[in-house]
Amino acid sequence: MPSKLAEIVDEFAAAPRDVVLEMLLEYADVIPPLPEGMDREGMEQVPECQTPFFLRAQVQPDDTVITWFDCPPEAPTTRAFAGILAEGLAGATADEVLAVPDDLYQRMGLAQAISPLRVRGGTAILARLKRQVREQNS
Repeated sequence: MPSKLAEIVDEFAAAPRDVVLEMLLEYADVIPPLPEGMDREGMEQVPECQTPFFLRAQVQPDDTVITWFDCPPEAPTTRAFAGILAEGLAGATADEVLAVPDDLYQRMGLAQAISPLRVRGGTAILARLKRQVREQNS
């Protein structure tokens, strides 16, 4: 797992339960807007999310992965999942992205702070992101 993502996971895991949701929502604003000329058309929808959520991962020639996420502002929890991935995977290689544990959000202690349905959505986001990287990396 990339060191930045590991730091985020450790911060959440060590945090008192009553501040975990507050910490999570701070990541909702981390997602940068889509670049000029990019729209949902070239992105994959994650239907497991309760809100319209789209993502795209691209493995660069130097093996680093660039991620793009699109999620409405009125879905702060889902945006926060993407924000954690955007920040934690910035500059990560394809192998580092693929090494992210599938139970990432459970390791962070989020299962005690948010509904299982939301955790399932976050897990689906990670799974689709990893699948896109795997397909480009083979």
